[in-house]
Amino acid sequence: MNRLDIYNALVNRHSGIRERYHAYHDDAAGGKKVSSWLYLLSLNIRYYVFRQKGLDQSMAVPFYEEKEIPCETSESALAAGKIGTVDAWVEELAVYDQITFDLFDTLIFRPFSEPTDVFRFVGEKFAIMNFKQLRMEMEYKARLKAKEERGTMEVTLSEIWQMMEREIGIPAEEGMQTELAFERQFCYANPFMFEVWQKLIARGKKPTVVSDMYLPSSFLRELLDENGFLGYEDMFVSCEEVVSKSDGGIYHKLKEAGFGGKNLSWIHVGDNLHSDGKMAEAAGVKTHLYPNADHAGKKYRAYDMSPVIGGAYRGLVNHTLYSGIKTYSMEYEYGFVYGGLFAVGYCHFIHEYCRKHEIDRVLFLSRDGDILEKVYRKLYPEEDTVYVYWSRLAGMKLMAAFDKNDYFRRFIDHKANQGKTIGQILADMELDSQEKESFVTLLDVLHGKHQVSISSGDLLTDKNAPLLKAFLQDYFDHVLMAYQEQMDAAKSYYQSKLSGCRRAVAVDIGWAGSGAMAIAYLAEHVWKIPCRITGIIAGTNTVHNAEPEASEMFLQTGHLVSYLYSQADNRDLLKKHDPAKGYNVFWELLLASPTRQFCGFYSFAGQTGGSDENDLEPSDVPGVYLRFGSADPNQEGMREVQQGILDFTDLWMKHFKEFPYMFRISGRDAYAPLLAAAGDGEKYLKAIRRKFDLKEDIN
Repeated sequence: MNRLDIYNALVNRHSGIRERYHAYHDDAAGGKKVSSWLYLLSLNIRYYVFRQKGLDQSMAVPFYEEKEIPCETSESALAAGKIGTVDAWVEELAVYDQITFDLFDTLIFRPFSEPTDVFRFVGEKFAIMNFKQLRMEMEYKARLKAKEERGTMEVTLSEIWQMMEREIGIPAEEGMQTELAFERQFCYANPFMFEVWQKLIARGKKPTVVSDMYLPSSFLRELLDENGFLGYEDMFVSCEEVVSKSDGGIYHKLKEAGFGGKNLSWIHVGDNLHSDGKMAEAAGVKTHLYPNADHAGKKYRAYDMSPVIGGAYRGLVNHTLYSGIKTYSMEYEYGFVYGGLFAVGYCHFIHEYCRKHEIDRVLFLSRDGDILEKVYRKLYPEEDTVYVYWSRLAGMKLMAAFDKNDYFRRFIDHKANQGKTIGQILADMELDSQEKESFVTLLDVLHGKHQVSISSGDLLTDKNAPLLKAFLQDYFDHVLMAYQEQMDAAKSYYQSKLSGCRRAVAVDIGWAGSGAMAIAYLAEHVWKIPCRITGIIAGTNTVHNAEPEASEMFLQTGHLVSYLYSQADNRDLLKKHDPAKGYNVFWELLLASPTRQFCGFYSFAGQTGGSDENDLEPSDVPGVYLRFGSADPNQEGMREVQQGILDFTDLWMKHFKEFPYMFRISGRDAYAPLLAAAGDGEKYLKAIRRKFDLKEDIN
């Protein structure tokens, strides 16, 4: 039995043992690395001898992953407080005669939370399953061979791929070049260290790069040059020097090359506490540690995700927030961390649906569709999209004849016992503006004649709400007449927006999907527009709603499609997402728009709705005017949320535009970051909500 067989027997035979061992061993060094082997033996003894079968169970996160996200300040602000400023770094480093820099995770980032994630892409290229694990095992096997043959664990990429060719069959040269190509494609400059570097070069400094790495120095030099790190003095790479930072040998070799000699001061910069810190200091080298971005952000990131998308998501988020280059607001980070992946994934979901079903045009409903359309245009600029006005309030008036139950339920039942008079309720319904035919006037006249027992001055309660409803039902033809102008204007508006379309989709956040379904019904049955409309929503009503099955028939027939979850998909989210705990609002905040609430369509200014010309704005459809209400609080915060989403989209496109499958983000993955942030009693999400004071309403 060789060493690899022993490793597989002790480590890989049981997933629970493997996870516990790696959790202890990974990133360990020195004494802890030795103790990790003892820990591995103890795990096996406990499992096989003492029959502790629970060790075979995965250490995976609880069913719902929970994180304690900072509630008082942004993550980037916390990071900046620990890292300091670029200028402070430059001032500290510039006083030294010689400066050495670690390369990966210090000067250079990869868009992943683990450097080995790049192996997944190599494996996909060669159609080899479980390639990441195989590549890691072959590297370990190559290191064992080097230890036996020449007394060192340092190996070159060529030696690793020779082992790969022998054990797996991929030609070594082809495999090596493929891996180098992916490294070149993915690696990018750490913006913080790039500025530090540039300012040091401007001061006449010539840094040296020191890396524990199997990649050849010739390639690493090209990598630095391509990412703007020019003007360095020299480079030392462990695989070529046959000593490393982790064992301290490379620092002694640098001393032999003149570092720290002849009264020269020397400082080393890196991210690894052991290799760049402890071992450098043991060799008498002054150090300035740079906090590893992935380690710093790890406790806040979601891990209950698919490995490919999860690794890329965590890497981009951590490297943005924890590089130290910039401090962002909590609102910005809310959009970037929790809205970015969702927006990219949701838009790709819409795009794939449209491609499969030959959709002619995508309608993004206001106001949730504001940021979604911006993201969609970035991702798919060639597609036909349009931002259209709609709201629950406008829809209730237009659908009054076709869904009287919803009309009365939302306008009357939901408004009872809220301190509003019946006159105010009628005003909200826009039934107080018909001058001689005003329902307020009519009600008071009937009350004076003792034909009804309520008046416009009475507070609406659950006791008299049925009386108001009965009154309006008696005069419902007049109610519909009050909305006829809005119906005509809406018809003209949507005839224009759907012109030339046979099939369209209407995109919204959710939750019942009533907006998209109302537009679809009106277009087909009332306005007679020859266009079939399908509704696409982020999520549906859940088991916690009073009407959990409101959309199910439409979802079953395909008239409505949901991305995140539904009764048929991702049912764990269906059970977790609780509107009573604010979950609807948390998602709506991600799509909040710094625009005013939309109230309805009108034929011309000053005609109806109790409005004058100042209430109405002309639309881009001739003869159609739009009426708007008030804007939500914290407009600047909403712009920050949107900017965070847009910046995340740009980053994702920058790094993965050549990998279309990276945009195939499942609804479960898209929900995962916010689901993790819902831990600790939703403290973080509630803190974000307080910044906006957003209230659920019919608008």
